[in-house]
Amino acid sequence: MNLYPDKGQPFYYTRTLISHLADGTFGEILDDWKWIFSYSRHYKGAIVLYTLLGIFSTTMGLVGSVAGKYLIDIITGYQTDKLWLLIILTVGSGILSLATSSILNRLLTKLRTDINHDIQADIFDQIIDADWLAISGYSNGDILHRFRSDTETVASNAISWLPSIIVSVYNFIATFLVIWHFNIIMAVFAFASAPMLLAASKFLISKQREYNKRMKETNAEVVAFEVETFYNMDTIKSFGIAGLYGKKLRAWQQKYRTTVLEHNMFSIKTNVFLSVVGMIIKYAAFGYCLFLLWTRQITYGTMTLFLQQRSNLEGAFRNMVNVIPSFLTSSVSAHRIREIAQLRKEKHFGVSEEKTTAFEGYRVSKAERLGPEVLPGEDGQLHLTDDGVAVQMKDVDFSYVEGKPIISSSNFIAHPGEIVAIVGPSGEGKTTMIRLILGLVHPSAGKVTLHPSDGAVISSNADTRHIFAYVPQGNTILSGTIAENMRMVKEDATDEEIIDALKCACAWSFVQNMPNGIDSPVGERGRGLSEGQAQRVAIARAVLRNAPVLLLDEATSALDITTERTVLRNLTSQNPSRTCIVTTHRPTVLNLSNRVYRVMNTHLTELSEEDSARMAMDF
Repeated sequence: MNLYPDKGQPFYYTRTLISHLADGTFGEILDDWKWIFSYSRHYKGAIVLYTLLGIFSTTMGLVGSVAGKYLIDIITGYQTDKLWLLIILTVGSGILSLATSSILNRLLTKLRTDINHDIQADIFDQIIDADWLAISGYSNGDILHRFRSDTETVASNAISWLPSIIVSVYNFIATFLVIWHFNIIMAVFAFASAPMLLAASKFLISKQREYNKRMKETNAEVVAFEVETFYNMDTIKSFGIAGLYGKKLRAWQQKYRTTVLEHNMFSIKTNVFLSVVGMIIKYAAFGYCLFLLWTRQITYGTMTLFLQQRSNLEGAFRNMVNVIPSFLTSSVSAHRIREIAQLRKEKHFGVSEEKTTAFEGYRVSKAERLGPEVLPGEDGQLHLTDDGVAVQMKDVDFSYVEGKPIISSSNFIAHPGEIVAIVGPSGEGKTTMIRLILGLVHPSAGKVTLHPSDGAVISSNADTRHIFAYVPQGNTILSGTIAENMRMVKEDATDEEIIDALKCACAWSFVQNMPNGIDSPVGERGRGLSEGQAQRVAIARAVLRNAPVLLLDEATSALDITTERTVLRNLTSQNPSRTCIVTTHRPTVLNLSNRVYRVMNTHLTELSEEDSARMAMDF
């Protein structure tokens, strides 16, 4: 099923709804709407008020139309009986209808915003707590689209869908009865005009969907090209191929232009056809009214009322039919959101697999957090001493894809006060080792444990990450000031603490020369800083966290040997009990390491001092 079908295609959606009923998947749609209503029920009072206001506004519109009919009859008949009453009634109903519509608009905007924020806040928590392997199966763009676009779609209908049904049905019935009251044949004529107009457009739906699909696909391709180009601007400039990419852009623009113009021509033809059909129906109704007026079967006021309410009846009919697209599109968006929210959750202290996969989320009580291997404090956090934490892996097996092992039967130990290096060819599993230690992924066999000095044994999981300070590969500096980047890991850090951390990472030497020191802004991905400077700020951020275990994943690759050696020695002296684990290709790290492990052919092997020295010389 097309996840983003176009609005205004009632027959397509009706067929879709019938197909869901036939193949037994309608229950999934109901489940999606049960989930939507789980949010909207918190606003049931406002929804009832919104519905009543909608009915009141519709009623005032009809009252004003009927009053206008009698007012026209009085004027055209040169009668003045109850003239002022009808004027007051007409104007008053119009003012009340306008005021009610304004209140409805304000109320709906507030409710949609609130429910959108509610859903986004919950889904954000679900995404953040999703298992790393599970969430990594989705692209960032897809996750962002679900988080923003799909939640907005759900929010826009979660509040208004049911009231729209009630108000539209009420409007249709009330309008039909008003016309029926004055002329039965006119009522039948008005009733028939709406489905006739919709039926006339049925054969155009397929072609319209085809053009819309092409438009969306072409636009998506253009956007993807633009994003990729701007993201890799440095590479494009370095190769001197800006002209080539300029030609590519123009080629994409031409393709998009062709698609847009074809769609535009079809839209013009479609609009002309539908307008002609609409005009035929409109003039037929107008001709019938003139006939009734000519034969004095109706008054001029009744004719005006009929023409006005015929259009209103058609609109009410369209609104009722369009409930189906809203119903289905909201279901699709809700299903996409739920798909993300139902992803397997991260492992926490003592939380069973059943609880971590429950869709509605979970709130771990103190009793449930007490795992068999560790006893957290009263606040649910681990309270560590200054003696440091050891990191151990024992008989660990791990694979991202079943049957393709990354780590096999491997052991590892890093004690407090040590620098332990992990080396090996690119793609052999060094970063995977870091993920295992952080509890982002979990071994299929064996254990990854943390060992505080009090003798406790802690299985690595989501709740142990405050033990670590992590500097990953690549540029991890965000837009903002140096101080804002630093305070990500310690919100209440003083300027002095930030400066001390920068000094430890050999970053203060250049930060102090920036225009505003630690308050100097940097761009997205550290724009404005060299790669080596960005690495040193990232290391300083990890130092400021002052965690017992420091993980450096190729984090000194852009530093010169002298600076790298100074940084590593500062890290050791700044906190003698800190456990430092480094993945590297650099001989400097190997010379300063207490132990060196090599990852090769899925196995992790501790190297002897002679092998480590030889490897350092080979580098």
